[in-house]
Amino acid sequence: MKLNAAKEDEMCMNYAIILAGGKGSRMKSAVPKQFMELNGKPMVCHSIDTFEHNSNIDGIVLVTSSDYREYMEKLIQDYSYRKIIGIAEGGAERYDSVYVGLNCIRNSSRDVNNANNAVSGVQNNIFIHDGARPCVTDNIINACMRDVMQYKACVAAVPVKDTIKVVDTDGIAVNTPDRSTLWQIQTPQVFEYGLIMEAYDRLYADNDKSGITDDAMVSERYMHTKVKMTLSEYTNIKATTPEDILVTQIFLSQNTKVSM
Repeated sequence: MKLNAAKEDEMCMNYAIILAGGKGSRMKSAVPKQFMELNGKPMVCHSIDTFEHNSNIDGIVLVTSSDYREYMEKLIQDYSYRKIIGIAEGGAERYDSVYVGLNCIRNSSRDVNNANNAVSGVQNNIFIHDGARPCVTDNIINACMRDVMQYKACVAAVPVKDTIKVVDTDGIAVNTPDRSTLWQIQTPQVFEYGLIMEAYDRLYADNDKSGITDDAMVSERYMHTKVKMTLSEYTNIKATTPEDILVTQIFLSQNTKVSM
């Protein structure tokens, strides 16, 4: 078992929001994908395990549907998680669930809202992660931690391997972007707390939320943030289809991260 490194910055507070409210319609399963058993435990627990044991993370908020709140509470007890500071009920869209999680942190943590932090130069951060990405590792979290302290905003990502085509409504290729400029975005997406909190407050003051697909877009649109691409791992896939389950099982069996 590889021991986790010491916390990057002992003064800052870092919170993770783990999104576990999806229905997983493409998985064709009666059970939401994030709760499907994967290598002996529910998928979401693999993500929680990694954030729970990472020394940079001080607290975790879980966002799930109201139908699975009791189930999530049972998981917390069964796996003896100690960093969970709240369970929030997710919304209709991904950004709704993220905002609920952010407000849970805003309303429950005095440390992250401490006005003295700005004066003392302490930077608190938010890690936003998909519960259906069970192969996240300490190395990814720690790399994001280093980048967010320098750039205020970063996302785990990998350079694309394949040629990408832009097509029209008829499925006809109209453009081929330069592959060297394209990155595939993953999670966690990590931001300085005040920056992402204000970005989401501005989003919810705006009637037009069209086109928002991730947290980096919220930060870019409303705070004009330059978001750093943090080199991640190709194994950090999102389990969306039945085929993904087979792949993640292999990755997890080869993973050396801490298990409970």
